[in-house]
Amino acid sequence: QVQLVESGGGFVQPGESLRLSCTASRSLYGIDTLGWYRQAPGKQREMVAITKRYGSNQYADSVNGRFTISKDNVKNTVFLEMNSLKFEDTAVYFCYAELSRTAFWGQGTQVTVSS
Repeated sequence: QVQLVESGGGFVQPGESLRLSCTASRSLYGIDTLGWYRQAPGKQREMVAITKRYGSNQYADSVNGRFTISKDNVKNTVFLEMNSLKFEDTAVYFCYAELSRTAFWGQGTQVTVSS
């Protein structure tokens, strides 16, 4: 089991940056996949960025080059650095963890990009 708590969402203008944090209730070691998904109003939840224990990071095409996923194993925290934010990045962002083929989700944090 793992509990995930996100923070860092907020209201920003286009072109600005924001960093999301997700702190896990246990060590990140042994977690197969960590990542971020998002869901905009009226749309399905979509993958934004993931990092695998034995693989490279993966990004959605829409955020590649603007967003960066990273993790701090000491703080049990995974981050999503979001730069050059666009209107279409507005969504609820969810932290995700996969452990022994079981998915765990955070409660979500709202990111709103508006002028």
